[in-house]
Amino acid sequence: MTGLAQKIRARRFVVTTELNPPKGIDLSDLYAKADALRGVVDAFNLTESPRARMAIDPRSVGRLLQDRGVEPIVQVTARDRNRIAIQADLLGAAALGLGNFVFMSGDSPRNGDHPDAKPVFDLTASDMLRAARSLTQGKDLTGNELKGTPSLFIGATVNPASSKFTDEVENTRRKIDAGAEFFQTQAIYDPALLEKFLDAAKPDGVAILAGIIPLKSIKMATWLNTHVPGIVVPQALLDELASVSGAEAELAKGIEIAQRSIRSVRSLCSGVHMMALGWEAHIPAILGGSGAGS
Repeated sequence: MTGLAQKIRARRFVVTTELNPPKGIDLSDLYAKADALRGVVDAFNLTESPRARMAIDPRSVGRLLQDRGVEPIVQVTARDRNRIAIQADLLGAAALGLGNFVFMSGDSPRNGDHPDAKPVFDLTASDMLRAARSLTQGKDLTGNELKGTPSLFIGATVNPASSKFTDEVENTRRKIDAGAEFFQTQAIYDPALLEKFLDAAKPDGVAILAGIIPLKSIKMATWLNTHVPGIVVPQALLDELASVSGAEAELAKGIEIAQRSIRSVRSLCSGVHMMALGWEAHIPAILGGSGAGS
């Protein structure tokens, strides 16, 4: 059992965040961010070539972080590999001691830095969860016996504020049925939306880690509302952000809103997933003022 799984099952309020492995092998910046948040964050998502922009493999980085005493969560996308490769990679990662995984479809290569790359998308997120659960039961996806069974703590993503609410609820139920043990959500700014989603999806003991993206400015908040599906920044927060000006005031307001967001969802979830987007240095202050600090 991974440390993250132990904490969730012990009903501790957990905090996860994201690190983006670089395009290259110089991991010094990534190590610095991880070291700065050691003891503050329970585990770190390692993204897999986000926005279809090629980067170093997160499984390799995960093992190196684990050697430094930092717990990784490896993101696995359906974009680049078929079901054979995905299962092989999971077994390889487990053999290296990695245990936390989050499954998602991944961004299309069309908008990435290799637009001519062929997308795979052989499996859905639910299919990948099902394959991972099968591996933990000693068999591959087609029922062939394994020689040695991995221990995996498997999760996925959900979008409580999706405009296609019914479809999202049904997809979430499919992921639960496929074996999801935890979910990390898209950013939440209205706890009523999260509560509505949980009432409909009935996660039945699956841990929910509510997504938190600190709002750096009114410009950022407006952009998120306009361009990111499933993010809803309420008008009241837009008005708050518009009421301040200057870098220091915007920083203070962004931290304050993030703290309030965490407090507002604490009773609904098992933890939060901090997507700092360059504000990693402010995560300790956000958590400390929210009452969620380790």
